[in-house]
Amino acid sequence: MERKYDLNPNHPGKLFVISGPSGAGKGTICKRLLEEADIELSVSMTTRAPRNGEIEGVSYFFTDRETFIEKVRAGGFLEYAEVYENYYGTPKEPVIDRLREGIDVILEIDIQGAMKVKENYPDGIFIFILPPSMAELRKRITGRGTETEDAINLRLSKTLSEISYIDKYDYCVVNGVLEEAVSRVKSIITAEHSRVTEDVSALIEKYEEEL
Repeated sequence: MERKYDLNPNHPGKLFVISGPSGAGKGTICKRLLEEADIELSVSMTTRAPRNGEIEGVSYFFTDRETFIEKVRAGGFLEYAEVYENYYGTPKEPVIDRLREGIDVILEIDIQGAMKVKENYPDGIFIFILPPSMAELRKRITGRGTETEDAINLRLSKTLSEISYIDKYDYCVVNGVLEEAVSRVKSIITAEHSRVTEDVSALIEKYEEEL
């Protein structure tokens, strides 16, 4: 497979894309990974105004609509979408720059966004987070106390549709016990750095030079 981006052949960073249905716990897993693993979070760009406490470049990259659209036309996003009259997207350049520096990047995103990232960066590692059961998912969503019964049923119905995308992912992790789920994702990160790829030729050349 021809690579779209020229990364460091000796120590390339890897893009880990994590998604799954609402209530599966992907956000909690990502938070733990940032605390425990040598990985950075991809920061999205948006045209909406900053909210209290949000920090430029940490919470989001905030920009105006015209600048965002110009960036879209220039192919500057791995994915983007318009939500409630505001644009949100994953800027390509900051992610690729970190990967070139040998730094792993994690992207927490919905399934539609993940599929767009896969089109634009097929070398990403895609991980789907699942709840242990639909009953447990209902319990988690109900426990929030923020949605009506009709809204919960609609969300669960959407979950069934989202699960059909699992075969588009490289890995699936069931988040029943948080510690186990985090450990599994960390193991995936470790294993991916030992995967034999076309970049192994650079490693072979290194050994040959040392002879």
